[in-house]
Amino acid sequence: MTQIARRAALAGLGTMLAAPALRAQGWQPTRPIRIIVTYPPGGVNDIVARIVAEPLSRELGQPVVVENRAGAGGNIGTQVTAQAEADGLTILLGTTALFGVNPVVYASTGVDALRDFTSIGLIGEVANVLSVIPGKVEATTLTAFIEEAKRRPLVFGSVGNGSSSHLSAAVFMKMAGIEATHVPYRGSSPLVAAMLAKDVDFGFDTTATSTAHIRSGAFRALAVTTTRRASALPDVPTMAEAGLPGYDLGIWFNLGVVKRTPAPIVARLREAMAHIATPQNGDRLRTAFVEPISVPAAEGDAWIAASAMRWQAIARDMRLSAD
Repeated sequence: MTQIARRAALAGLGTMLAAPALRAQGWQPTRPIRIIVTYPPGGVNDIVARIVAEPLSRELGQPVVVENRAGAGGNIGTQVTAQAEADGLTILLGTTALFGVNPVVYASTGVDALRDFTSIGLIGEVANVLSVIPGKVEATTLTAFIEEAKRRPLVFGSVGNGSSSHLSAAVFMKMAGIEATHVPYRGSSPLVAAMLAKDVDFGFDTTATSTAHIRSGAFRALAVTTTRRASALPDVPTMAEAGLPGYDLGIWFNLGVVKRTPAPIVARLREAMAHIATPQNGDRLRTAFVEPISVPAAEGDAWIAASAMRWQAIARDMRLSAD
């Protein structure tokens, strides 16, 4: 390619990249926007949605309300969003579970988040923490814990069958070459209660629900499941740092709309999400134990697909089902 041709090609590329931003200025919402959260109020999903809703409302000039549509492992809210008008006014708070587990566990819902939605902006990621119970487990490091688990039978708790907590533990045990008896609980609160009562030897749960008990000494944290340390627990290593390289199972949050949404609307929403990714809003997420994710909007779908495929492979390997 000649230098003149190269310049022309680059100029054309620049025009193509600029076009969505120009078109985006032509769309402005004229009615309130709703963010569908597929879990009940009060949990980390709900908190994340409400943190994002306020600055997004200011950016778009319309109220942004959070609507909780819980049930069926998140499928009810996902279906509600998938069936809504493709006008940018109904947004799904996507999660690792909706994209990476549900397509395997719930094969007949007619909704596949990875297939049916496009990202307008990744929000953040929360880690699960591998915590052991002092007095029941001697180990103070991950490698020592693996050796201890190979010597004697252990029991671990999760927040439920097929949950990110369960899958995080399953991947850990497979990579470490250990086995333990699984006791699934119905959510974080029952799991935490069981760990405090020393009914299990170890468990995986989010930093949001584990940090206070780790700081009090009731739990001993050995590693987090993400590839970067959690700001709430800066002294706790990642799984890779602690001796399991390649371990990467973060729980992420994303806003998305149905794929049939017109391109100018998607562009404007992505533009709005980019504008609200400020240090101040990042700090608000960290107060909820969520680490902001910095991924360009145009790369969001590819980033989500790569993560979802990894989670789906784990779910298939474990032969998870809703039955």
